[in-house]
Amino acid sequence: MATVAPPPSKRQKREELERATIQQDVTVPTGAELGSFKANFIDSDGKQLADVIEINFADASEKNVSVLLNTLLDRDREDFTPYRFRIHIPGKDIIVDQYPTDLLALLQKHGVENPFETTITLSAEPQSVFKVQAVSRLAHRIPGHGQPILTAQFSPASSDRLATGSGDNTARIWDTNTGTPKFTLKGHTGWVLGVAWSPTAHLLATCSMDKTVRLWVPEEGKPFGSDLKGHMKEVLAMAWEPYHSWRDGTARLASASKDGTCRIWTVNSGKTEHVLSGHKGSISCVRWGGTGLIYTGSHDKSVRVWDAVKGTLVHQMTIHGHWVNHIALSTDHALRTGYFDEKGVPATDEAKKAKAIERFERAAKIQGKVAERFVSASDDFTMFLWDPTNNGTKPVARLLGHQKMVNHVAWSPDGTTIASAAWDNSTKLWNARDGKFMCSLRGHVGPVYQCAWAADSRLLVTASKDCTLKVWNPRSSKLVMDLPGHEDQVYAVDWAPDGKMVASGGADKAVRTWRN
Repeated sequence: MATVAPPPSKRQKREELERATIQQDVTVPTGAELGSFKANFIDSDGKQLADVIEINFADASEKNVSVLLNTLLDRDREDFTPYRFRIHIPGKDIIVDQYPTDLLALLQKHGVENPFETTITLSAEPQSVFKVQAVSRLAHRIPGHGQPILTAQFSPASSDRLATGSGDNTARIWDTNTGTPKFTLKGHTGWVLGVAWSPTAHLLATCSMDKTVRLWVPEEGKPFGSDLKGHMKEVLAMAWEPYHSWRDGTARLASASKDGTCRIWTVNSGKTEHVLSGHKGSISCVRWGGTGLIYTGSHDKSVRVWDAVKGTLVHQMTIHGHWVNHIALSTDHALRTGYFDEKGVPATDEAKKAKAIERFERAAKIQGKVAERFVSASDDFTMFLWDPTNNGTKPVARLLGHQKMVNHVAWSPDGTTIASAAWDNSTKLWNARDGKFMCSLRGHVGPVYQCAWAADSRLLVTASKDCTLKVWNPRSSKLVMDLPGHEDQVYAVDWAPDGKMVASGGADKAVRTWRN
């Protein structure tokens, strides 16, 4: 009697189908058959970096192209600089900011008729040599403040010192390595609304609802001089003069108040050098730029640019439709850290100043010319990108997309990207060159109060009303790490300039530090 084979099982059918699919894929063209293109490398100012070279499409991943460019520049492998590339579409006024996984498909999508043997211009932008790792765990929960923490900032010198200001009328300095309080700075009689380290890290400034600014010696926890009095209402924000602009070795500090004025203080004497008046509402934010200009944003819907030495008005921008909440400069990171970086601190004052100038100019240059830009964020749901050096009072771009008030903006340390945090529960990323929208980072279920960049510009952390922090990869627009742990709203967040730690504080009154 003949034996009849049973019908194939579902598993056998599935395996047979997979084998058939694999067999079909054998006909996919190999790398050599994809063809090649000619690559023309330029820097951010449009200058050619190397000779035009032919690259096979199959080998044109961003990592491979970066290695190739370093080789063309005759660098030793130990000295290779990582690059990110922007792609100029041939024959069109289109620049693609995100490098694709399939370059050939991108060119065909944009209608390039003959991608093969075509010369494609690639803008090469060096990234930080050191790489910051995403924070992933709670290192310390440090109680001490008696009321919500309203502001937090790391020292520019290292991540082991953190300053916070609170509604309990005190500021505190914390040792983040041990997770312990170091000093409690008492003297204010109102909420401490802002803390700001000097570019040398030798002084700390605090401002308060008690209408005063106070200076402290962080290593001793003692006052420096007397409190700075003159404002008629609450002092809302402060900005230190950049280190390379100090005259006669004397630091200056700008303070912005609800009384509609910004005062410039000579720190050593405690005297007012200039009173910048003209705003018709509270000045909510102030920045001191590296070219001798001070930028103020106000509830009178305007942004003003002042000459810091003369105390005179240079520009007035009145284009916003509601309160201006925040201002960020393209040079913020370089000015905050001065002469501090991963290479160490110079030995002499002259070397420190030279290094601070070099770092500032590198951050501010556009097409070989120093041109400091800034972005303003408003309650009118919009932002404006400004270039007062080249455009005067005409904005470079209007940044549209948020559905509610924009609370905070931050410029990436490499100068290429702007992040905005808003009450619509989202953070958005924008191209800092032309203000074009890049992507939305969605995941928070409450308003996003603040955001902070890692020093290498590869990661971004956001703080929200939903009691969490979130770490994002701006290149992929994806969530890298969700950091629950706070018991209430998170008002303040900062990423240490050396990239080693994130600190946060909020309505639960405890400082939290986060490590990788």
